[in-house]
Amino acid sequence: MPFAADFCGLHCQLQHYLQTRIPGSHLEATGLPQVPEITLQLINRDYPRDGLTREQAEALMDDPPYWGFCWASGQVLARWLLDNPDQVRGKTLVDFGAGSGVVAIAARLAGAARAIACDLDPRALLACRLNALGNGIHLEFSPSLDTLLDSDLGPDSLVAVADVFYDRANLPLLATLLRKFPQLLVADSRLKGQPLQGMTAIGTFISHTVPDLDESQEFNRVTLYRRQ
Repeated sequence: MPFAADFCGLHCQLQHYLQTRIPGSHLEATGLPQVPEITLQLINRDYPRDGLTREQAEALMDDPPYWGFCWASGQVLARWLLDNPDQVRGKTLVDFGAGSGVVAIAARLAGAARAIACDLDPRALLACRLNALGNGIHLEFSPSLDTLLDSDLGPDSLVAVADVFYDRANLPLLATLLRKFPQLLVADSRLKGQPLQGMTAIGTFISHTVPDLDESQEFNRVTLYRRQ
């Protein structure tokens, strides 16, 4: 069957790559405690955290497999979309910096007409495809924000951004997104509630990364912003 072949092919490809980066790790179907409607293929909870060679550790720091985790901000944003389907129903949503694709999948479950997973990392887009298949969801994919900015996404398009603007080097993107998209949602666990130009904080939520990285409590507080 095409579905089974596509799913298994993507799973094997990503798992092989993951095992070259973190020996002894694997992908496993993982339920999300705050978004039980969605199951993702994520790195195993008991993946080896010690015993990496210096070269492996440096390579992992330089290019970590972000897509193997569901980050706290992504989980919060996915939950908010499912709880507020009127914000996305019938619209086009761009999940910028999609990672595992959790926000794009949640948007489609909430009734979005289209959901586009956008990520510069080609393996993240493969993970989005894998997770979309696993949840029976149709997504579209883009490796380039510039391509999306040049396309006509319709007057009701919105962009969702999770854990991107904690890196201050990415802040110029905010003005670009505000110019292009009528609606903008930002979830971030690193800004600690700091104001974002053109955005209003609409709530703070407690969450955690899946699998849990036992991060500092301050990184479990996710602020959700919406365009003013």
